[in-house]
Amino acid sequence: MTLIHDDGTAVLTTTDPRDGTTIASYPVATADDVRRTVERARDAAAWWAAQGFAGRRRILLAFKGAIARDAKDLAATIARETGKPEGDALLEVMLTLGHLDWATKNAERVLKRRKVKAGLVNYNQHATLGYEPHGVVGVIGPWNYPFYTPMGSISYALAAGNAVVFKPSELTPGTAVWVAGKWREACDRTVLQVVTGDRGTGADLVRAGVDKVAFTGSTASAKKVMAACAESLTPLVAECGGKDALIVAADADLDAAADFIAFGALGNAGQTCVGVERVYVERPVRDALVAKVVDRAGRIAVDGDAPTYGPMTLPSQADVVAAHVDDALSRGGQAVYGGPASISGRTVSPIVLVDVPEDSEAVQRETFGPTVVINAVADLDEAVARANATDYGLGAAVFTKDAHKGERLAARLHAGVVTINSVLGFAAVGALPFGGVKGSGFGRIHGADGLREFSVPKSIARQTRKAALNLLTLERSPRDMHLVERMIPMLHGKGR
Repeated sequence: MTLIHDDGTAVLTTTDPRDGTTIASYPVATADDVRRTVERARDAAAWWAAQGFAGRRRILLAFKGAIARDAKDLAATIARETGKPEGDALLEVMLTLGHLDWATKNAERVLKRRKVKAGLVNYNQHATLGYEPHGVVGVIGPWNYPFYTPMGSISYALAAGNAVVFKPSELTPGTAVWVAGKWREACDRTVLQVVTGDRGTGADLVRAGVDKVAFTGSTASAKKVMAACAESLTPLVAECGGKDALIVAADADLDAAADFIAFGALGNAGQTCVGVERVYVERPVRDALVAKVVDRAGRIAVDGDAPTYGPMTLPSQADVVAAHVDDALSRGGQAVYGGPASISGRTVSPIVLVDVPEDSEAVQRETFGPTVVINAVADLDEAVARANATDYGLGAAVFTKDAHKGERLAARLHAGVVTINSVLGFAAVGALPFGGVKGSGFGRIHGADGLREFSVPKSIARQTRKAALNLLTLERSPRDMHLVERMIPMLHGKGR
C-alpha cells in the first residue's frame, strides 16, 4: 500500500499475507531518485568492469558467503512478505545461491576473448571474439519468488561485469533491501543498488538511461515495458507468464506423475510461472491418474501451524482463480476436488478440474493459483497439439517410461524448457538457460546463454600479413578478379 504524506513524499507499506500485520515501510523513489541511482551505477560499472573476471569472482563469492551465513534470516524475510512457509523460502535461497555460484565460477570460461577460425580465404586475418558488459542493467522483479527469480538476472549480469539497479515488486521490497545490505558487506561500491516503489518506479527505471532491462512479470506488463524500451532502443530480456502443460503417457509411472503434478500445480499456492496448470493424459489411464492426484490434494493443509502452502500473496489473484474456476464449471467442466467453496479470502484450497473445454479461461489463460485441469486425450499426438495450443510457451513436462518417446515428445513441444519424468528439475541446474517463447517472453537467463544475455559480443580481426589477393581496394587488378571468378565455383559450387 502506498501512502502520500503531507510533505508530498510517498511511502510504501508492506503487510504479511498470512495475518495482515504491517511489516515495514519503504520510500517510493521519485524519477529523480531513480536517475541519480543509475548515475551512481554508471560510475561503479566502470570500476566493476575493470576488476576483470578474477576480481569480480572474489567479490561475488564474498557476496554469496554473506548471504549463505544468514540464509535463515533471509528465508524468514521472504516468508513474511510472500506468506509462503519458511521451509519453501529456505529452498528458494538454496536454489538461488547455486546459480550465483555457477555464474561466478563460469563467467570467464564463457565470456573471455578467444580465437575463432577465419577460414581459408582469410588466412591473413587473426580473428577473435570476446564479450563486454552492457554497463548498467535495470532489473524489475516479481513477488512470487522475490529472491530466486530476480537473482537469475542479477547474478549473471554482475558476473558478466555489469552494475545493476534492482526494482523489486511493491509487495516484496524487504527481500531486495536485505540482499542489497549483504552486497554492501562484500563490496563498498554501488555496483548493486535497490530502488523501492510502485509500478511508476519501474517505468522510471526503464527510462533512466540503463543499458539493458531484465523484466519478469505478466505478458501484458512486458508489452508496456517493451514499448518504453523502444523509445531509446534499450534491449530487453522478458520472462513472462506460462500455462504449462504436462503430458502423461499410458505407460507412465502414475504415482510419480501424480506426485509431481501435485507439487508443480499446488506448490507455492500455484504461484509459479512454470507451475503445472494443464495435464493431458491418455484416456486408458485417465481415471487412475485423477484418483491419485485427488488423493494427494486431500493431504494438503492450508491452515494450522504447518500449512503446506500459504495464502495468495497478491490479494486480487484469488479473484482470478475464482473467475477461471467458475468459467470452467459453467462450460461443462467438473470439479473432482474442491471448487468455488475452496476460495476463502486470500486462502485457496486445492482445486482439481476435469473435462474442461479447451477454449475456457482455465485452459487458455494463466491462473496462477492452486488449481489444475486434467483432460483426457485419445493419443499423444492430440496431447502435443493441445499443449501447444495457447499463447504461452514457457515450460512443459512429459511422463513416460520410454526414454526415446519422451525425447521425441519434448522436441515437439513449443516451450523454452521441457522436463521428462519430473517438473522444475531444470531450476537447480546452473548450466541450463531459462526463458520462454511466444507470449512467455524472449531472451534467456541462467547458463552460458544467461551470461551472454548480459554481454555485448565484440569481434576483432587483425591482419597479420598481406593478402594473396588484394581485394580490399578501389583499384583491384584484372588478375585478382579473374582468380575470384575461378574461386567462387571451386569453394561454393559443390553444394556440400
